[in-house]
Amino acid sequence: MTDLKDIIDIIYIVAAVLFIVGLKMLGSQVSARRGNMISSVGMLLAIVATLMVKGMSFQWIIVGMIAGSIIGAWAAYAVKMTAMPEMVGLFNGFGGLASLLVGWAEYEARPDSPVVTLVSIFLTILIGAVTFSGSMIAYAKLAEKISSKPVLYVGQKLINALILGVIFSLGIWFVVAPLETYYIFLGLMALALILGVLLVIPIGGADMPVVISLLNSYSGLAACAAGFVILNKVLIVAGCLVGASGIILTQIMCKAMNRSLANVLFGGMGATAGKTAEKAEGEVKALNAQDAYYILEAARSVVFVPGYGMAVAQAQHVVRELGHLLEDNGAEVRYAIHPVAGRMPGHMNVLLAEADVPYEQLVEMEPANSIMPTVDVAIVIGANDVVNPAARTDEASPIYGMPIINVDEAKTVFVLKRSMASGFAGIENPLFYLDNTRMLFGDAKATVQALVNEFKSS
Repeated sequence: MTDLKDIIDIIYIVAAVLFIVGLKMLGSQVSARRGNMISSVGMLLAIVATLMVKGMSFQWIIVGMIAGSIIGAWAAYAVKMTAMPEMVGLFNGFGGLASLLVGWAEYEARPDSPVVTLVSIFLTILIGAVTFSGSMIAYAKLAEKISSKPVLYVGQKLINALILGVIFSLGIWFVVAPLETYYIFLGLMALALILGVLLVIPIGGADMPVVISLLNSYSGLAACAAGFVILNKVLIVAGCLVGASGIILTQIMCKAMNRSLANVLFGGMGATAGKTAEKAEGEVKALNAQDAYYILEAARSVVFVPGYGMAVAQAQHVVRELGHLLEDNGAEVRYAIHPVAGRMPGHMNVLLAEADVPYEQLVEMEPANSIMPTVDVAIVIGANDVVNPAARTDEASPIYGMPIINVDEAKTVFVLKRSMASGFAGIENPLFYLDNTRMLFGDAKATVQALVNEFKSS
């Protein structure tokens, strides 16, 4: 006869399979929504199975579930799409904090645990604390509560390495003599929190998508370590999946930024920020909506290149409407997505999916660049760094070597911006001064709406 433990293990296995299937489906925009639902069902089964474990304190679990559900529902409905990167950063941090608290509670309850458990507690505290404090700094930078510029100082990497060395030394001491090292344990936790801050402050605004994906991986690794602490199989599996997928996504982001993973891990990003970049020269040529309409009306190929400015203006729906009108006029319309456009991985994909832009019209950077010389009009909406030609030509630029979408190779470039101010990374863009570039100043949503009105009134 199957006992309760076997039933729980079977449910955990089913939940783990659903996690894997859901994660696989998240790799495609067509199936991502279903994948998210499948993963959610897996998590529900995991919670149910955990509640079936004998000796559980149901009252506090129920309180936690209700409180978490209310906060999660409020965040999903109240947080604006422009604030999604900050919310993701916060959730990564809360995941790390939850794992840290699990490790701390286990140590308080059983300080004489076996060595394997103590090592797991140490790793949970270390990774959880780094994830939490690092994510809070990332949130503050994304929300512009602190400067998004890199904070650099002499001996930065050496100090980080020394702190990490001290943490591991204290960790060994903690594992060897856990009953005598409570204050050492607290010191270890404090140093890990400090390390998380120091690892993120040298990273500039342009590199935030890399940081978000890396911290997401850290939160998964912290959860995995917490799974070993409390011997929960499904937590180990889920943590491994999040950690591994986060690392893969980080590598993709690093490739898109032309940076190594080691450079990210040791806080080396933004090190070129102190160099003096070439000053852009030329004449800015502004255009109004009516004149832009005449150019678009004759265009047979149009590529939209969205950036964070589109999110700020909430212009995705009117952009889709303009794209539809261009198609009715006989133009081929595509949307070129840079891997690090916006302030988190997939930011632009989410916005365009919300506006019901057909998946087949979304093109990645390399395919977009291959057709760019044949494009009649490239419309840059709120993007700056991901279309900056200085990445190809100016060795002193902080983004030199970063692959970009080569909109400057299109026959005509429309750049929609509020002003000539630099983007989130604070880097001047010579694209604005090129002969084939026309600037459309003003709110992106209002500007695109004016173009839509021109098409409808013609």
